[in-house]
This record gives sequence, C-alpha cells and structure tokens, in this order.
Amino acid sequence: MMFKAPDSLAEQIAHHLAERIIRGELKARERIQEQKVTQALNVSRGSVREALLILERRHLIVIPPRCGAQVAELTPHNVKSLYALVMELYILLGKAVADSWQVETDLAPFLVIQQRLQDSLQREDIDGFVQGSFDIMRAAFPFSDNPYLQETVENLLPAISRTYHLALERRKGEMGQFLNTFAALLQAIISRDHPAIRQVLLGYGEHNCQLVLAALAEA
Repeated sequence: MMFKAPDSLAEQIAHHLAERIIRGELKARERIQEQKVTQALNVSRGSVREALLILERRHLIVIPPRCGAQVAELTPHNVKSLYALVMELYILLGKAVADSWQVETDLAPFLVIQQRLQDSLQREDIDGFVQGSFDIMRAAFPFSDNPYLQETVENLLPAISRTYHLALERRKGEMGQFLNTFAALLQAIISRDHPAIRQVLLGYGEHNCQLVLAALAEA
C-alpha cells in the first residue's frame, strides 16, 4: 500500500481559497488579505502565506511586489495560452495510455469514470462532472510514469477547473459533448492511434477554449 501523508495546513487553506476562486466567489483582481484569512480560518499567518505561494504556483493568484495577493485575471490571452499548453500535456498522457495498456482490465478505471460522468450529466451536477473529467487525467498518470508531467498537469488543473466552471455554468449542454469526446478518445486509445488521439484532444481543447472566451465576453 502506498503511504499518503495528510495534506498540510497550508494545502488545506490553499484548497479552501482555490474553491472560492474556481466557483467565482472571489473575483479577478480581488485582494486576498492575509490578516482576514488568518482570522476567518483561525490559522497562523505563516500558514496563510505558504498557502498563497501554493495558489500562485497553481496560477490562481498573483502576488505583485508591494501590492499583496490578488486573484489572477482570466484574460483571453491567458485562456488561449493555458489551453495551448494543457492540450499538449493531455496528448502526452493519451499517447502514454495507448502505448502502455496490455489487457482490457487496464482500461477499467476509465470506464468507471465514464459512468460517473454520465451520472453527473443526468443530475446536472457540474461540480461532480468537472471533478470526474480531471479524474481521467489522474487515471492516466500511472501509464506515463513521468513525475514531471504529473506535477505540471496537477499544478495547472485548478486554473483549468476555473475555466470549466465558467463555461459549464452557462452551457450545461456541453457536458454531453464532453462525453462524446471522451468516448472518441477512448476508442483512439484502444486502437493505439496517436494521430486520432491528437486530433480528438486538439479539437476538444479548441472547442472548450472558444466556450470560455465566449463566457468571458458575456461576463
């Protein structure tokens, strides 16, 4: 059994603040004051500072010199840059799964996630659907056996999650489109078809990026 240490206090604080940013409770450019967080959560200022550095590394906040922490902006340029990078990372993961799976049971975790996504769609559970979509990536990590790829993707997932929530809150029907894309991706992986994996993921990334940009324009 692999040992997993419990999240540190700083990680718990970071997760709490990240959820508020992802759900839009904390708005772009809104200040995050250490003292207020310290008092609200009854934690040390040092833990809050560490949590803010974690959030900066995950691209949810910025900490300009002498200005204090504030929620990062979602600009069209930032969104396009984020999706351009993340899709290439997803493609690496997809190819790793295609090259590494040996028997059908190796792909069982993806089928379980597919069913959970279907259940979330029927309930119109956006939070559950977004979490399930990220579980796909985490299920692919063991196939890649690349800790650098895993760390990079994990650090980018909160920023991607923020964009997913922004788009899906306005277009719940897109959950069904994502399921169709996932089914096509699974078929490409089963066929070990690298060009198809790239095509499916690039098409998905471009489509979702445009949804986010449209949501930004409406905001």
